[in-house]
Amino acid sequence: MKLLNRQNIPTTDPRPLRVIQFGTGNFLRGFADWMIDVLNEKTSFNGDIQMVQVHSRKPAQGINDQEGLYHILTRGISKGKTIEENRLIQSVRGAVNPFIDYGTYLDLAKSPDLRFVISNTTEAGIYFDENDKDWATTPESFPGKLTALLYKRFKHFKGDPQKGMVMIPCELVDNNGKKLKENILRYINLWELPGSFEDWIVKHNTFCNTLVDRIVPGYPLGNGNDIQTQIGFKDEQMVMAEPFHFWAIEGPEWLKTELPLDSAGFNVLFVKNIAPFRTRKVRILNGAHTCLVPVAYLKGIRLVKDAMENETTSDYLQKVIFEEIIPAMDQPAETLTPFAEDVLDRFRNPFIKHKLSDIALNSISKWKVRVLPSLLDFINKKDKIPTGMVQAFAAMIVYYRGHYNGEITPIKDKPEIVKYFDQVWKIKTPEVVVESVLAKVEYWDQDLNLVYGLSEALIKEVKVLLAQEKVA
Repeated sequence: MKLLNRQNIPTTDPRPLRVIQFGTGNFLRGFADWMIDVLNEKTSFNGDIQMVQVHSRKPAQGINDQEGLYHILTRGISKGKTIEENRLIQSVRGAVNPFIDYGTYLDLAKSPDLRFVISNTTEAGIYFDENDKDWATTPESFPGKLTALLYKRFKHFKGDPQKGMVMIPCELVDNNGKKLKENILRYINLWELPGSFEDWIVKHNTFCNTLVDRIVPGYPLGNGNDIQTQIGFKDEQMVMAEPFHFWAIEGPEWLKTELPLDSAGFNVLFVKNIAPFRTRKVRILNGAHTCLVPVAYLKGIRLVKDAMENETTSDYLQKVIFEEIIPAMDQPAETLTPFAEDVLDRFRNPFIKHKLSDIALNSISKWKVRVLPSLLDFINKKDKIPTGMVQAFAAMIVYYRGHYNGEITPIKDKPEIVKYFDQVWKIKTPEVVVESVLAKVEYWDQDLNLVYGLSEALIKEVKVLLAQEKVA
């Protein structure tokens, strides 16, 4: 089997460096990098991507050993058809680590054709670190690193308005582009950089709010060797992704000409307001995931696809989506229903082994953002309790007890949250547990005991789950 490197594949002419990507993880490699690789094939975009490591102090050995090359394996169900496609991604140059070679990183700013910055640095990645005292040494934060790069570019090209950049962050936070810009301006102030640089940032650089959506589990567990044999290369960096993808980019009209993703056949929209798309995704896809996890886990199910093959949990999820979440939303059902049907197809994907325990990470904060708004809106609109969402709420509270049916439930959350549930469950009275949880204003931004009928319904469901528990 051949090693995957540029000596062992048909050579292509070098392309100009047009994209800097902060983050080397599975998602961007199976989403943005894949799209840009196709752009290079189908359009005149003609640009390479340079990855930048954000957090690690170690070099991206695997990526660099393969000289940025890897395969994307598209697997899943789309419109009733099974999709199994492989594509060799050739548009990535490799990864630079600013902590190891800050000079090489900053020199990227001198690339004359550089135009776009794409990032995915986790949901907590866009932040300001006041301990980043000087741009001349490697900043800890992603916005700090980007500020230093932009300042180097500003100085090298003497403030040329034509050398501004387009920032397209993919972090799953509201107003990600706006927040990135705000943090860059804070670093300019902290580092006392020239006012002319701040003026260049504001006038000649573009910051886009975005929404991204694709499940990219990464390396195919269980059958990676078989796939390597099939493609004929030893590829330790290949990533699996579902067929579905969606990218909403809130930016100026001219951007779709410079970055013609929509005309290349991708499910990409350049919009004036991404809020409706964010609400749709967060409430239906993410909300459904968050409801499904504790309900299915307490029934002994461990994977999303297995939950969808189980009649009880599958019927439950469809009820929650179509009878509770969608009716609680203000958008027309005809725009929400097709999206919801796609979501169910995605959950049924037989190629993706999506662990419920992975989705359960930080469930308390996820519940507040993904499910609670739908629950409260349903009550306000229908004047009754949404039983499916309440069942999920009860299952989450029981899940956070730390054990069920003689097995440990893997809680992954902030230590103080884990400690709180451990202590409150020692009381063992469902009534007291539920009322205490609902009263945690720091979790929900309100006392949910004041929501008429909620505590009674929740106590009832918690008692049902405890009664069903099979304790030896």
